[in-house]
Amino acid sequence: MKVKKTLSLLLAVIMLVSFTACGNGNNNTPDAGEPETTDVNSEYGENGVYGGKGSGYGGELNLNVTFEDGKITDMELGDNHESSPVITRAFPVIRERIIEAQSPIVDSVSSATYSSFAVKTAVAEAAKAYGMDFGTITMETSAPAQDVVEAPAVDTDLVIVGGGPAGLSAAISAKENGVENVIVVEKLDILSGNGKFDMNFFDIANTEAQKANGIEDSADKFFADKQGKVNDSDERLRVWSDGAASVDQWLRGMGVELNYNYGGRNHMAEADQYAGEVVQNGLEAKIKELGVDVRTGTKGIDLITDEDGVVKGVKVESRTEKYDINADAVIMATGGFCYNKELIEQYVPGAEIINTSNSIGATGDFIPVFIDKGYKMADMDVLSIFKMINVPNRELTGGGDGFLLVNKEGKRFVDESSSGLDYAYKLLEQPDGEVYYIYDQRLLDSTYRLQKHNKLGYHKKADTLEDLADQLGIPAENLVAEVEAYNAAVNGEGKDEFRDEPFTEPFDMNGPFYGARVEPAIHMTKGGVVANESAQILTEAGEPVPNLYGAGEVTATSAAFAGSVIWGRVAGEQAAAQITGNTAE
Repeated sequence: MKVKKTLSLLLAVIMLVSFTACGNGNNNTPDAGEPETTDVNSEYGENGVYGGKGSGYGGELNLNVTFEDGKITDMELGDNHESSPVITRAFPVIRERIIEAQSPIVDSVSSATYSSFAVKTAVAEAAKAYGMDFGTITMETSAPAQDVVEAPAVDTDLVIVGGGPAGLSAAISAKENGVENVIVVEKLDILSGNGKFDMNFFDIANTEAQKANGIEDSADKFFADKQGKVNDSDERLRVWSDGAASVDQWLRGMGVELNYNYGGRNHMAEADQYAGEVVQNGLEAKIKELGVDVRTGTKGIDLITDEDGVVKGVKVESRTEKYDINADAVIMATGGFCYNKELIEQYVPGAEIINTSNSIGATGDFIPVFIDKGYKMADMDVLSIFKMINVPNRELTGGGDGFLLVNKEGKRFVDESSSGLDYAYKLLEQPDGEVYYIYDQRLLDSTYRLQKHNKLGYHKKADTLEDLADQLGIPAENLVAEVEAYNAAVNGEGKDEFRDEPFTEPFDMNGPFYGARVEPAIHMTKGGVVANESAQILTEAGEPVPNLYGAGEVTATSAAFAGSVIWGRVAGEQAAAQITGNTAE
C-alpha cells in the first residue's frame, strides 16, 4: 500500500495561498530578492516588502508585508512555530481582515488569539518601518465595535449548527444523499473544533491499516466489545458499530488515509503524523468541493419552533447581523461544555477547578435551549479526564507505562496508572499545583506524542536526573531517591509505595531523562441532549423532535472523535432522507 503523507501539507499550502518570497522576515528592510519597484512615496518609505516580528502561541513569528503607495497590498507568513492546525486556518482570515481594513487594528481570529496577536504585531512593526504608525498592539486590540442589525431571513433545506467533526461530516453526508442546499454555521472564525488537534482516531474497525497489521475486525466484533460497557442502547450501538466498520472507506473516498494502526483500533495518519489534522483537512476540502454554504463567525442562538414544537430553523448572530435561517431540518453539532466553568460547576461540583484540553468553543450554548424546550438530557455529570496536558499550552501529552509523577518537592504522591476525577484532584492538591512528568529514553522512543513535544521544546532533556531536577526546579536528591525506589520495586527488591503491582519497565539509569510540568484536564463532557439510533433528538417523553437531529459531543454519547464523524454521517443521512423523501439505508 502506497503511503500518502501529503494531504495536510497540500491543504496547508492551499489555505495559505502561494506567495512569492520577497524579503527576509527577520529584518525591517527588503533584501535582494524583492521586486524591482523602488518608487519613493513622499509621505512613506520605499514601496516594497518590509519584515516584522510578533510573539505567538509557539514563540517568534515572522511576517513579510508588501506596501505600495501607502497601502498594505500583501502579506506573507514567514518562519514561525505556531500550531499547524491553527495557523493554516487562521492566517488567511487575519490576512484578509488586515488588508481590507488597511490596518492591524482588527478583530483577532477566534480560537487563534495568540497567533492573531503575533500577526497584528508583526504588521504594525513592518508598517512603522515603512512610515505608518498604528501605535502599540495589545492582546485587546480589536476593530471598532459595530452595531448588530436585523437582517432578512434565509431559506435553506438543511442548517447545521457547529463546524467541527460532526457538523462537517453531517454536511458531506447530506449532500451525498441528495440535499441541495446546506448551510453550516460556526461561531468561531475557523472550522474543525478540537478534532484538528487529535493524535488518535480510535474506535474504528475493519480498516485498511488494521488489515495491513494483521488485525481482523468487524462491526459485529465492535458491537460485542462495547456491549454492556457503554451507555448507548443496543439499537444505537448497532448503528455506531456499523458506522465504525465503514468510516475508514468513507474517509478514503475523499482522500483521507489513516495508514498507521498502532494496536487494536488506534489509528494515526502515519507513524509520525497525527490523524486529526489530516481528517479535518479532508472534511473541509470536501465541503468546499460540494459547495456547502459555510458561515464562520456566526453563532446559533436559538431554535425556531412552531406551536406544536416542530423545528423550523435556527436563529443566528454574526458580528454585524441577526437573522433567521429557515430550514426543513436542523442538525445540532455544537460540541460539549468543557470550556464553560459555570456549567461544569453546576453538573459536577468541584470539577470546575480542572483545566480543559478542549476548544474554547465548547461552552454548551444550547443546553439552556434544550432544557427550556423539554428535550431529554442525560449523563450531564459524566466527564472524560485526560491524565496529562502540558503546562501552559494545554496540549495532550504523556503516554505509556514506566513514568513517574512527582510534585515540586520531587516526591511521588499518586498511583500513576490511576485516572478519573480522584486522580485529577490529587494532582491539583499538590503544593502550588505543580506536578512533573518524568520519563526515560525508552518511553520517548515508543511514543510519538512525546517525540513531537520534545522537538517543539515543550519538555526538558538532561543526561542525568540531577540535571533534569535542576532544569525543572525540584530537589535533585528527592527525585533520584524516588526513581531508585521505583526501580527497586520493578526489579522485585522492594514494594512500590503507591501500586500493588509496579510497572514492568525500570528507568534506564544511563540516561538521558526527560520531564515536563503537567496537569490533568477535562477532555470531553459525555452528557448532553439525548438522540436515538437515527440521530433524532428526543423529548423528555422519549419522542423524536420533528426535524431535529444531533451528533457529536452535544449529545449524550459514549463515542469520541471518530464517533463524532460517524454520528455526523448518520445525522446527515437521516436528515437527507426526511428532506428528499428517500428512505435512508
